[in-house]
Amino acid sequence: MTRYIQLFGLIIGIVAVNVLAFSPGFAGLGFGESAFQTALSVTLLFGSVLALFYGSYTLLFKQPVVLPVRQIETHEDYVEALSFYRRIKILEEDITLGLSQLNRMKKKKETLMNVLHQRFDPGELSFKKFASVTEEVEKLLYLNIRSILNRLNVFDEADYASMMKAKSPAIPQKLFQEKTKVYNDYLTYVKDSLHTNEEILLKLDQLLLEISRLDSFEAGDIEQMPCMQEIDQLIKHTKLYRQ
Repeated sequence: MTRYIQLFGLIIGIVAVNVLAFSPGFAGLGFGESAFQTALSVTLLFGSVLALFYGSYTLLFKQPVVLPVRQIETHEDYVEALSFYRRIKILEEDITLGLSQLNRMKKKKETLMNVLHQRFDPGELSFKKFASVTEEVEKLLYLNIRSILNRLNVFDEADYASMMKAKSPAIPQKLFQEKTKVYNDYLTYVKDSLHTNEEILLKLDQLLLEISRLDSFEAGDIEQMPCMQEIDQLIKHTKLYRQ
């Protein structure tokens, strides 16, 4: 749907340029009045047709290229890389959830940092501690998404679909079961990582709520906050699991 909208915008843009170029009240291009004007008009029309065909091919037929995981750095890179795998039907809902998590993480971090700037001075120890744990949680979520992308990069959708459709597998039953287990492990890993991300986002909501409830406290009390302890345990557990 996005590609069709982009194609429609391209067509509207090309039409608008030609209307402005050939309208007497604007550029007033035409044919026959002069050799230069005729050549310019032909060039514009040819360029418009070329742009329409190339744009149509790029938007409707050219296959997207997956971004290598090692080149992913920004939030937009993660969104682009994860969006590529929406084409895998069995994982479509999971990919949609992952994209939602990326978007929510970005918004929650912005909200948290705004609240911290309102409650504390950036030079305060309290600000630094809360900001630091927020950064760690964000890194953890992106680490989970990166791990998902590594799995998706080697997931053979065609082979999996063929296995699921096979009523009587052509390979030995034991080998078929082992292959099925491997693919199920892929899918389970993706879902578990997404579940961890949901837990991360929930902890950020709880942290934001606890900060908003506090009237005054010492910097040394931060580590004793229930939510901060839960976040610390989540970070340690996930890092240990990833090793």
